[in-house]
Amino acid sequence: MTRSSHTLILFAVLLATGAAAFGLERFPPPQFETDYVRPTTTVPNPPQGFWEYIDAGVLIVTLFLATYLILRKRSRRWIFALMLFSLVYFGFFRKGCVCSVGAVQNVTLTAFDSTYAVPIAVLMFFALPLVFTLFFGRVFCGAVCPLGAIQDAVLIHPVRVPRWLESGLRLIAYLYLGAGVLFAAMGAMFIICRYDPFVGFFRFGGNWNILVLGGCLLLIGVFVGRPYCRFLCPYGVILRQLSRLSRWRVTITPTDCIQCRLCEDACPFGAIRKPTEPWPAKEYRVAKARLAFFLVLLPVLIGAGGWAGYELRGWLAQIHPQVRLAQRIYLEENAQVEGTTDASDAFRATGRPSPELYSEATLLRDRFGIGGVLFGAFVGLVIGGKLLSLSVKRRRTDYEADRASCLACGRCYEYCPKEHERWKNRKERLGRS
Repeated sequence: MTRSSHTLILFAVLLATGAAAFGLERFPPPQFETDYVRPTTTVPNPPQGFWEYIDAGVLIVTLFLATYLILRKRSRRWIFALMLFSLVYFGFFRKGCVCSVGAVQNVTLTAFDSTYAVPIAVLMFFALPLVFTLFFGRVFCGAVCPLGAIQDAVLIHPVRVPRWLESGLRLIAYLYLGAGVLFAAMGAMFIICRYDPFVGFFRFGGNWNILVLGGCLLLIGVFVGRPYCRFLCPYGVILRQLSRLSRWRVTITPTDCIQCRLCEDACPFGAIRKPTEPWPAKEYRVAKARLAFFLVLLPVLIGAGGWAGYELRGWLAQIHPQVRLAQRIYLEENAQVEGTTDASDAFRATGRPSPELYSEATLLRDRFGIGGVLFGAFVGLVIGGKLLSLSVKRRRTDYEADRASCLACGRCYEYCPKEHERWKNRKERLGRS
């Protein structure tokens, strides 16, 4: 389908916004004379017309509200209230669609497939949180994302995750992002949407394995703050890096820090960084030598990752249904398996020659070879970057919220004595006025 076709379809949808707004069907289902029961779809219809603009409008309003509540009002109570609204609206009411996390794949497919045009609502859900993060930090994560909200709502007794373990587990999110981009670019599958752990709860049903996965994450989330956000979310990886460049960000105390450490105890995400002391001369020399070694090692890791990705091209290509179909047809034609499948029967019904399918599968394997090199090089770059960070120490004189790790939940505000002093002074000023 061409871009002009998508434009015509969108225009037709806009003409029917009245029906779309109330969930009516423009063309009712046929009336069967038999006992046929129309199946219930497991995936909701994509947002159309009126609802596209409503969803985008709600996203914009909630992002502005989150920014105000987190950076200006500094109120955990109001942040939590907005978070619950986002959970109800974007999660349960809109059934997790459109999702900023999964929109990464739509944008990727648009970049690699000229016949696909990303819907404007999906593009806005992808881009707007990135823009706000670039200027204001992770306000989207703090109060707008329904996936983060459902985890924050069940956090009861947080325990601290060791820094080394958290840093290692975060590699999974980078792998997930790389795989999601690769498979979307190849047109194989939207792996991020397929394995969304909470969409089954939002839609009150779905794949049993995914429901179990979501349930396990929520159970872990009772004790570990937002495990999906911190260790798995591919969109969070992008937000994490952009937040390092943010012009405004969460500050624990409104004035000077008295180093009471209450904020450190209050943060369930391990995002509070302690004041640092200068390294001893011997430790500094060791860190300097280690930094030089990791700088030399970095291109080696990138090259090794690219080589490993290329070697895995055959396995990666198996994700694509066209490659799997070609393999099945080949096995059937050479009597290496018994019987046929629905997919192979459907292919033969088209009358296409099998050599044409084999040629397409070979081309896809070659493309996966290129994609595998890039994916592997990306993984090597991430690992190398992690090692380099071990030899870099940023000077801090106070307790600070880490730009990348802070999820802007506002819990530290409630524990800061200076914040309480500010609230008290503000009430006194209002009382005198």
